[in-house]
Amino acid sequence: MNGPEIHISFAPELRLFVAAERRDGRTTLATDGSSTLGHVVESLGVPLTEAGRLLVDGAQVQVSHIPATGERVEVLGVERPQRVPGAPLRFLLDVHLGTLARRLRLLGVDAAYESEDLGDPALAALSAREQRVLLSRDRGLLRRRELWAGAYVYSDRPDDQLRDVLQRFAPALAPWTRCTACNGELADTDKETVEHQLEQGTQRSYDVFAQCRTCERVYWRGAHHSRLEAIVESALREFGDPVA
Repeated sequence: MNGPEIHISFAPELRLFVAAERRDGRTTLATDGSSTLGHVVESLGVPLTEAGRLLVDGAQVQVSHIPATGERVEVLGVERPQRVPGAPLRFLLDVHLGTLARRLRLLGVDAAYESEDLGDPALAALSAREQRVLLSRDRGLLRRRELWAGAYVYSDRPDDQLRDVLQRFAPALAPWTRCTACNGELADTDKETVEHQLEQGTQRSYDVFAQCRTCERVYWRGAHHSRLEAIVESALREFGDPVA
């Protein structure tokens, strides 16, 4: 590029996306004179899903703004909690985020997930069709134009991933109401209704059950319940009471 030169800086949380030489404050960039500011930001490595307000000489502009010579551009991060207009807050997770999907479902958050890799075009199209926020660690996937909404998952540790999503989007929590296997809704059921799906030891030891309305999987407070309860209690303690 040998067009207008601008001076650009990025919020600290966005600096992991850009080249090392652009991480320490404002740097100079030659643009081509026709590309939008949104295109410029993405060309430097920042998915627009992660860019918040764009300021030019202190005034907010749209991603469609065409940079001019000498402008001082600031790229801010998204405001938290981030509001997603236009649909109930629902998520779609890519194939690498299965543990995060199960934990969101454990908390009653609508989180669609496919264990097989659908491919980037299909995931982006599904996000648009069902109006779901796509969660991914794939920066290229988050740049696809057909996305309805998306968010980069910054950590590779499930505990940190969950905290990041809950902090960023503040979804309503309703623990123990969704199937962790398929995302369907759970309903209370009695032992007699589901006993044909239970092993004899489970039938003798437990009396309280729930069943998924979609896949019919049966749930009870088994040996692993204390570990799951710790995840739920930690989320509620930090991010608020469950919905009524």
